[in-house]
Amino acid sequence: MRRRRLSLISLAASAVLVPSLLAGCGLTSGSPMVDDVQPGSIGQGRPLEGADLTVTSKEFTEQLILGQITGIALEAAGANVLDRTGIQGSIGAREAIKSGDADLMYEYTGTAWITYQGNTEPIDDPQKQWQAVREADLKNGITWLPPSQLNNTYALALNQANAKKYGTKTLSDVAALAKSDPGAVTLCVESEFASRNDGLPGMQKAYGMKIPPSNITKMDSGIVYTQAAKGACTYGEVYTTDGRIKAMDLTVMADDKHFFPNYNAAPEINSKSLEKYPELAKILDPITKKLNNNVARELNAKVDVDGEDPHSVAMDWLVKEGFVKEG
Repeated sequence: MRRRRLSLISLAASAVLVPSLLAGCGLTSGSPMVDDVQPGSIGQGRPLEGADLTVTSKEFTEQLILGQITGIALEAAGANVLDRTGIQGSIGAREAIKSGDADLMYEYTGTAWITYQGNTEPIDDPQKQWQAVREADLKNGITWLPPSQLNNTYALALNQANAKKYGTKTLSDVAALAKSDPGAVTLCVESEFASRNDGLPGMQKAYGMKIPPSNITKMDSGIVYTQAAKGACTYGEVYTTDGRIKAMDLTVMADDKHFFPNYNAAPEINSKSLEKYPELAKILDPITKKLNNNVARELNAKVDVDGEDPHSVAMDWLVKEGFVKEG
């Protein structure tokens, strides 16, 4: 299950375990990236020639793809890249950047704002939230580059039959349906979402949504999608960039009151690494500008639905967009 976001309580409890996490999450290992790749629209002149850089990521599909995209782009610019992607959980990858054991990764603004920096109220404006995250993390020795439009946050989704039957398009519509026809609104959700303040309890409070506990079924993330697609539950909790949304033809409800935090992906870089290699910003900025929810869903689906390798998916996308050239 993709536990990108940790509760503040579990974060505090985990803080004492960071040393063991660092020892056990792959930070002392890794594989050199050895792609035969050349500059396309990025990396011209190979400004990172001879640089030794370590790329990391968390373990879920989207993070693996973003990690591979980052590493291949740096290779094209001339860097020697050590691949330490796929670290389990958020804390290990974060600590790797903070300590300098890794140089950079794509991270989510909402994760930093709430989980790492200890805030409880998200900032509605995504640009302002990024700015607040950036300013707060500078004192931690971490620099954030500008964010993408990719916003991997929570949502509710339903299949086409139920979309036509109930006609809901927003979470306000779902709240109204729950009031007028309580039996119509059944939910399939992850256990974590069911208990988080920025999950189901907070959503119900924000929208005045009253759903009986008997109408809520907790299950693993992957099962949520299949159950919602089959109509076993009217609405399933999803991540907005998950490739299974498109593959299973689910309709996502708009968060019309902007309750859920913004989780925009942006490069998070150890500040000393950026000072040493300021070219990193110029290399990554065009890539970041291309990333949005549609791109993420397409790339994620290639892995989660079609069974392709994250590295191959990343390479194909970079070549398709003209960022790099193979051979």
